Order: sequence, then C-alpha cells, then structure tokens
Amino acid sequence: MAAATPRELLLPRRRRANLTPWLFIAPGLILFGLFILYPIVQALQMSLYDWNILRGAASDFIGLDNYARAVQDDRFWLSLANSGIYMLFTVPPQIVFGLAVAMLLRSKAPVQPLFRVLYYLPVVTSWVVVSLLFKYLFADQGLVNWALSDILPLTDGTTSWLSNRWTAMIAICALGVWKGIGWSMMIFLAALQGVPQSLEEAAALDGANWWQRFRVVTIPAIWPAMLFVVVMLVIGGFNVFTSVLLMTAGGPGGQTEVVLTFMYQQAFSNLDFGYGAAIAVLLTVIVFIFSVVQLRVFRDRTDEESR
Repeated sequence: MAAATPRELLLPRRRRANLTPWLFIAPGLILFGLFILYPIVQALQMSLYDWNILRGAASDFIGLDNYARAVQDDRFWLSLANSGIYMLFTVPPQIVFGLAVAMLLRSKAPVQPLFRVLYYLPVVTSWVVVSLLFKYLFADQGLVNWALSDILPLTDGTTSWLSNRWTAMIAICALGVWKGIGWSMMIFLAALQGVPQSLEEAAALDGANWWQRFRVVTIPAIWPAMLFVVVMLVIGGFNVFTSVLLMTAGGPGGQTEVVLTFMYQQAFSNLDFGYGAAIAVLLTVIVFIFSVVQLRVFRDRTDEESR
C-alpha cells in the first residue's frame, strides 16, 4: 500500500479549517433563519391569502387583493402620512441635537463621563415606561399644561394635547426626539474621536473660524457616521409603534394612527392577518426605497468630496 503524499495529508486539515468558520456562524445562521427569514417568507405568503387564523391555515388564495385593498384604504394612507410626519419631525432634531451634544462632550473633562451617561440614559429606558411618562406629562391636567399656564404664561392650561391629531403628534414627536438624542450622540461622539486633530489645527492656523472648521474638516470626516445615523433614524421613524399605541392608541378616531399600529389593529384586533401582512410588506418596501435613495445621495456626496 502506497504511503500518503504530503498533499493528501493536508487535505483533511484544510477541510477542517474551511469547516471551522461555518461551525462558529451556524448558531447565528440558524437563529436568523428561524426568527428573521422564516417570518418574512411567512408574511409574504399570508399577504396573498385571506388568512383564517381560527383554522391555523389560509382559507382562500386571493393574490394581490390585500395590496389593492391597502392602496384604496384611506386609513392606510393616513397612517402612512402620520409615520412620515413623525419621521420628518424627529430625524432632523435627533441629528442636530445629537451632533451638538457630541461636540460639547468631545473634551476629556472629568465630568464628561457623567454627562454622557445622563444623555444616554433615555436610550436604554423602556419605551413603555417613557411612553406612559409622556402620556402623564401631556395629560389634560399634566405638567406640560401646568408649566405653560403657570410658569410660562403661554396658554390657559386647558390644551387637550392627546385629543387632537396635531397636538398629539407634537407630544409623540417630542418623546421620539428626547429618547433618540442620546443614541445619535454616542455614534457621533465615536466618529469625532477619529477626526484628525492635525487637520483642525492646520485649519485654525490658516484663520478658519469654528464654523469653517466644522463644515470643512469635521463634517467630511464623520460623513460615514452621518450616513449610518440618518439611515437608521429614518428606518426607526417609519417603525414607530409603542409610543403611539400607549399614548393615543391611534386616537382620536384613528387620526394619530401610524402604519404599525394600523397593521397591529388589522391583524390582532380584526384578526385580518392577510391584510396586516400586506401592510407590513408595503412598509418594508417603502423603507427599503428610502434607504436606497439615502445611500445613493450620500454616496454621490462622498464621491464629490473625494474628487
């Protein structure tokens, strides 16, 4: 029997080496398949059926009827508009205030870790807790009305914040901004650590003021972080759910309903899971389109600055 060559001896070792990474990522892949990929496929399937949850199976295949129903549903468009309003009025303030706070906390003063923790504390606080807190603050006899009437005499203290679409959206957006500033701050703070100090010093020696240094040196250096923050905040804005559900429950009369609360009502209150799944798919497509557009815009800006 011929002796094995060195190449033949190396083959099992190479196979083991190639198999090792897959063994490490296999648990993650299994969890991704069970809890992410399978629900997505199941939602796509359910959206094409008149799903009968009582039987545990689809009763009738109706194709794209659920999607056509959503396009013709005024309540769906209202919920989508409210989601867009929430996104428009929460994303820019979170970026501006988050970056401003990160710039202020950039120094290495002894008290800076304490301020960083204080600003980040709302981020790790439960959405349920802060939603109920803001519901109390904006109640008819809440602290906001008291402050606006007694401390700052701007109103008569009788504003019913959560009983009107626009004032309720103000309260919901205020919660979103307050809770999200700390997250944006941490991302920008990490990005600011990588800004070359030599470039800022050179710009200062050339006579650039703080705004010119910020615009020409700081912003280009943190542009990738800016892209990440914007994309994630837009996705989060369209996926607002808990605060709306607990503060207004979509009221009054569905005027503050967002896409996810509308989907939740259709699926779990009306047991219309096929229609709810179609709404979820439509929201996914909308968020995907927004993300692609943002990536394209930021990429074009990066290409222009690199020339």
